[in-house]
Amino acid sequence: MDFIKEPMAIENRSMELIAPHLEGLGLDERATKVYSRLIHASGDVGYAPITRMHPEAIDCAIAALKSGAHIYTDVEMVRTGINKKKLASFGGEVHCLIADPDIAARAKVEGITRSMIAMRQFGKDLNGSIVAIGNAPTALFEVLHLVREEGIRPACIVGIPVGFVGAAESKAELAENGLVPYITVEGTKGGSPIAAAAINALMYLIDNTRP
Repeated sequence: MDFIKEPMAIENRSMELIAPHLEGLGLDERATKVYSRLIHASGDVGYAPITRMHPEAIDCAIAALKSGAHIYTDVEMVRTGINKKKLASFGGEVHCLIADPDIAARAKVEGITRSMIAMRQFGKDLNGSIVAIGNAPTALFEVLHLVREEGIRPACIVGIPVGFVGAAESKAELAENGLVPYITVEGTKGGSPIAAAAINALMYLIDNTRP
């Protein structure tokens, strides 16, 4: 069987196949690249009509990344999927506390998820950062609580938790918030690879070389 073997050729052909599904959405060049990465990561063109992006999300995220902003995630799978060498080239690091024993102990005592406790622990460190949530709706709800009630202001929230309990609702709340720019998708779709793909897409808008 004859098939494409060269990595960049595979990627370029993938983007060619994705492009027709983005027609008519009114996207500019940068938004097109972000949407394309989400579709590429998922293998699902159904992401095209349900992806939602605040009009200032790309500008705010890029400015934060260029200034060395850190990224705070809900689960290790998101952290693993982010291109950490690329992020380090801008001066940033990725942080995840989900496996921290103290976080687990506090979550058990309070009867809530570890991801909620982790976001509380990050607290003011989230100011000016990029938050990337790909698994836990409870983490997204907690971040939005911090935004509303404690004045925490991330530069951008990439909120794409997956699932049937709370995911759609948390993402709808994110899209309705008028305080922090966001990237999200409607409904139950999402996941750690999709959130990581969005972060990588934003970094590749700055520097598309692959370390």
